[in-house]
This record gives sequence, structure tokens and C-alpha cells, in this order.
Amino acid sequence: MRTLIITAFVSLDGVMEAPGGEPGYRNAGWTFKDVPFDESAYEIKGREQEEAEALLIGRRSYEAFSPVWPTMTTEFAGYNALPKYVVSTTLQENDLVRDWGEITILRSVGEVARLRETNGGPISVHGSATLGHALADAGLVDRYHLLVFPLLLGAGKRLFSTADKDAEKLDLVEHEVYSNGVQKMIYDVVRKEDS
Repeated sequence: MRTLIITAFVSLDGVMEAPGGEPGYRNAGWTFKDVPFDESAYEIKGREQEEAEALLIGRRSYEAFSPVWPTMTTEFAGYNALPKYVVSTTLQENDLVRDWGEITILRSVGEVARLRETNGGPISVHGSATLGHALADAGLVDRYHLLVFPLLLGAGKRLFSTADKDAEKLDLVEHEVYSNGVQKMIYDVVRKEDS
């Protein structure tokens, strides 16, 4: 079974929307305009590219990433080389870009569950708030890689869903605080059969 990892930049109040400056969001760009840069805080991002063996994203994130990431041959070389899976009920094969390597459309969370059951290394989920909620609610998330920024953003898409479900225990397996107040927190999801 593969490890499914949700990786996110998140504010202290749980907002993950528009961290890099995407238009249409009041606080867009909060990862670099509101917090001083500390390169060491981003070590986890390089490690993720080295360790991941597949990239999983929702349709909206695909539409945001696919015109940009293929052109970022240095920053995202590792991700650009990976097989990519897009979860969408509306995208068609002719909607996919041709310059971003192998891309497969998955139609449901059930198809993600089947992908997770295959042999291989970690599957990394970037952006994709709606997909992340569905994956977590279905019990498919194995790990969270979070960079938590010392900001309260108020409005925005939240990392975690608001579904009424049983409590889920997390095990903090790695933690570091950086000079700019950003915290790296890596959590494994504790399965009921593991506890």
C-alpha cells in the first residue's frame, strides 16, 4: 500500500487558500509577503519532491498548476517528472496539457483508494482543498506535511473539512520551529487498528 500525504502551507487558523499570490483572494501571497523568508523552513518541500512517486490533485488545482509548473523546470523538476493523477468528474482527456508528462484522470475517491492500494512510493497531494476533505473523510490520508504560518487569515479555504465524524488521532513524527515563526509539523494518521 502506498502512503498518501497531504502537504500544505496553512495559517494558524487553518486557511490554505492562495498562499503564493493567486488572484481573487484578499490575503493572497501570505507565505511571502506577510512572513519573513527563512530558507530552512522549506527543506521539507525539497524532501517531498525527492520522496514522492506520484502527484495527486483536484481539478481546480490542476487548472492552476498545469499552465505554470511545467515551465518551472528547476523548482519543480521532481514533480514534473512524476506521474500525475487528477481527480475530476468533468475533465476530459482532450482538456489535459501535453507538456506535463503522464497524467491520468480519476473519477472518484474510490479510484484514489484503488491507486493507494497499488505498489509504489508516496503519493503527494498539493493544494486541492476539496479533494483533501474528501480523502480525509474517507479515511485515505496517511500523513500530513504542514508548514504552519503565524498568521490568522480569517476567510479562505480550510485544510480540514467540517464533516461530523469520529475523532481522529494524529502522531507528531517531526516538528521544527524556524526563525520566522513558521512551524513544520509532520503527523501520521493513527488508524484504529494501530492504536
